[in-house]
Amino acid sequence: MLSPTRKQSLLRLLGSSLAFASSFATLHAGDDWAQWRGPNRDGHAAEQSLLKKWPENGPKPAWSFGNAGIGYSSVSVEGKFLYTMGKRDNENQLICLDVKTGKEKWKSSLGPASTGKEYLSGWGDGPRCSPTIEGDFVYALCDLGVLGCFKKSDGAKVWTVNLVSDFGGTIPKWGYSESVLIDGDRVIVTPGGKNFLVGLDKKTGKKNWETSFSAGAQYVSVIKHVFQDVPVYLTACDQGLVGIHATTGELLFKNGSTGNGVAVIPTPIVSGDIVYHSSAYKAGNAAVKISVSNGKLSAKELYHEAKESMENHHGGYIVHDGAIFGFSKALRGVWMAQDIETGKVLWSKKVGKATSGSIAFADGLLYCYDDQEGVCYLAKASREGWEELGKVALPEQTASDRKQGAIWAHPVIAGQKLFIRDQEKIFAFDIAAGR
Repeated sequence: MLSPTRKQSLLRLLGSSLAFASSFATLHAGDDWAQWRGPNRDGHAAEQSLLKKWPENGPKPAWSFGNAGIGYSSVSVEGKFLYTMGKRDNENQLICLDVKTGKEKWKSSLGPASTGKEYLSGWGDGPRCSPTIEGDFVYALCDLGVLGCFKKSDGAKVWTVNLVSDFGGTIPKWGYSESVLIDGDRVIVTPGGKNFLVGLDKKTGKKNWETSFSAGAQYVSVIKHVFQDVPVYLTACDQGLVGIHATTGELLFKNGSTGNGVAVIPTPIVSGDIVYHSSAYKAGNAAVKISVSNGKLSAKELYHEAKESMENHHGGYIVHDGAIFGFSKALRGVWMAQDIETGKVLWSKKVGKATSGSIAFADGLLYCYDDQEGVCYLAKASREGWEELGKVALPEQTASDRKQGAIWAHPVIAGQKLFIRDQEKIFAFDIAAGR
């Protein structure tokens, strides 16, 4: 029999799934990965039948592409096509590839690339965002703050805006890194400054919403969640976790536990009435419980753990079976599981030489991609401990100078394929069950 605590966890997960179904605009059906961190921005891939264990040499390569340009952008996939970004020919380019063959279909420019002087480029420059695919269009933001809407069929430019010159934003210390959110007819993006978040008409780029909350832009991508009919944009900045009313723009709550003065990067995650966030630089992790009474929302901190617990740099985390899984900078760099309700560390495991790592979840399993050796591990999503089910290494790492950077593009699972990237090189692997 399930304990009362485990029953409560399962009920929370069910409630979270139902809330996501009602609060997110479901952009795509099938097994697409059409935006940052997958269909619901939580690191979970769409349902698909995948290998439960990999051969000794890893899954079979499907194709490789060696000209994606400089940058840390992950890929977004819809149907027959893949979209990503890179610095090529002194431009920030949006690039479309054929998912089956890896051949380039088209490219489109967001304007001149960084010269290395606009922000601290000692960790590498180039675009960082994952494109967002919605309807007939693709939306992409470059490191210098130019946001564009393009036709997904041929890359024709529909509109562009500049977060600095048009909305008074300031380029963050390491460049704009956000992957924009489409919410109905609105594009949500973070210029930072007096109007921290703005909403743009997705057809024209004209501003039609803003918040009065003021903070500098960090590196976080916004999610939306509805708590008992209260629509909330959840994000974070140097002041910590932030919840903003998605209609009025009112600041609903702020929790400073995971703020820091260096860089706040990971996307928040929701499980039932719990919002979880972690960041590095000794900030650790925190969870707040959301309550709504008479239409008013309040947030109570459940815990803040900052010692030998989850200290997620920029690889993100996922929630499954009442546990948070991700890479922690604590304990000299480990993969870790943590109970989302209590904050208790369930297990930690040093694997390889990784100093950070990004994560995704598909068909019940974890895809853990380390930032040093370019190895993607397949592992059980278990509360009991690390159990490896296979691994695959990049067949070839970048020929470009990463400077102080590392392998920071997140893994993507779509169309029964695994996509991993290292700068200009993108590799696709066939992970369909029965292959």
